[in-house]
Amino acid sequence: MLGQMLPAEIFAFILVFSRIGSAVMLLPGIGENYVFSRIRLSLALALTLIMYPLVRDSLPVMPISAVALFVLIIGEVIIGLFIGGISRLLISSLHVGGVVIAFQSSLAFAQTVDPNQGTQGAVLAALMTISGVVLIFVSGLHMLLFAGIRDSYELFPAGQPPPVSDFAQTAVELVSSSFKVGVQMAAPFIVYGLVFYIGLGVLQRLVPQVQLFFIAMPAQMLMAFLMITLVLSSSLIVFLNYFEANVVRLLAGP
Repeated sequence: MLGQMLPAEIFAFILVFSRIGSAVMLLPGIGENYVFSRIRLSLALALTLIMYPLVRDSLPVMPISAVALFVLIIGEVIIGLFIGGISRLLISSLHVGGVVIAFQSSLAFAQTVDPNQGTQGAVLAALMTISGVVLIFVSGLHMLLFAGIRDSYELFPAGQPPPVSDFAQTAVELVSSSFKVGVQMAAPFIVYGLVFYIGLGVLQRLVPQVQLFFIAMPAQMLMAFLMITLVLSSSLIVFLNYFEANVVRLLAGP
């Protein structure tokens, strides 16, 4: 009896791990390059052990052929990558907002390595991205992602072909909405930059002999730092609301 049950349980565990593991590899703050792979693997295994009893009854029976088994695992990996990719696309709104703010503040030349994007970028973009990831964990929204992984077994039953076309459409919509939210977070700086440059143009017309280049940049940076202290917290709250609303909308069970 045990010899008959053990292969089926191992298959079911691998199937659950395929979805959870691929999702964990992309989750913000967990799937970053600076997080040791052993830590990510340990977390994926721990989540699999926790969620396995909850989703065991919804899993398909073990197929006879190796090809069918491979197809099932690939389908679960695709679903997991979609779940993790959703969080990545939502986080990208912070990067967009930070880059726009940096350009409007004459701080775009200040570059650093952005650990979340894996590339070199503006310091303000890295600051906003890291702050957003920290707030996700502080506010407990990371638990919403874990709940979304669990509820995904109701939205996308294991053993069924993943709706790849719907995944692609959702990704396009998230790219568009993330860019829009990023610009909205930077909207005060866009207005400030527009007014500032109009004022410089008027001043140049009124006092042509003034060397505006040596005056404008320090003044613009000083005002930008002042606005960052006033607006950054509100921008991050806008991001948290956007992140929570989309995770609930896309991953909440019926």
